[in-house]
Amino acid sequence: MASRSLNKVMLIGNLTRDPDVRYTPTGTSVASFAIATNRSWTPADGGEKQERVDYHNIVAWSKLADICGQLLHKGDKVYLEGRLQTRDWKAQDGSDRRITEIVIDNMMLLRSTRSGESLTDVASSSDDADDEVTAAPKASRSKKKAAKGAQEAPVEEEDQLTDAESVADDIPF
Repeated sequence: MASRSLNKVMLIGNLTRDPDVRYTPTGTSVASFAIATNRSWTPADGGEKQERVDYHNIVAWSKLADICGQLLHKGDKVYLEGRLQTRDWKAQDGSDRRITEIVIDNMMLLRSTRSGESLTDVASSSDDADDEVTAAPKASRSKKKAAKGAQEAPVEEEDQLTDAESVADDIPF
């Protein structure tokens, strides 16, 4: 009898930095960034309200990486779906290093961007690559905005309201 397992992560949080898009030697793009999630609670004994912020390392591959690099900026609120992955490597000083990341296959921008695009932008990818990554020159933000503006048509305000309402229905909690 085959046993089943599940490795699924769903997060809503804010980007702590702009995505860093790099390319593998074979030309596959990979974006890395981090998001912060907040949690607050009041202790059962009636104490003061407490808060905790957790930071999550995020990785996107292929077309989804390109989309993240174009659409996402520090402070944006996003919904992400993916899986946990832990990597081990040797640092330059010879020490063993380990990091746990969330490799995403679905991303939804939940808040409008500064230039007034739609309230939600959805991207997903089923492509997965685990190639070695090398850094490539990072495009300037103005070039990204110019390229993005050329690709997207203006969105009417009524469409934005409809999109915002449908996002609330799509989130499973």
